[in-house]
Amino acid sequence: MTSPSKPRARTSQAAGRVRVRLVRSPIGNTYRHKATIAALGLRHINQVVEQEDTPQLRGMLAKVAHLVSVEAAPAGKEEA
Repeated sequence: MTSPSKPRARTSQAAGRVRVRLVRSPIGNTYRHKATIAALGLRHINQVVEQEDTPQLRGMLAKVAHLVSVEAAPAGKEEA
């Protein structure tokens, strides 16, 4: 018997990197949400950061999904 599956994030799991954009202010949210936004490297509205797609990152994004938008990063660009 299989367990019910959890909802998945909307971006492709095959992508190696994702772009995260802060679309709403963390003002009025809990301290933990503000700390998560800071840990993602986001400081300003509409700021975009590129992160490695890991299970830890997916967990962080799930906690602040109402504040950020996520999309797959272009495959051709590699960070040194």
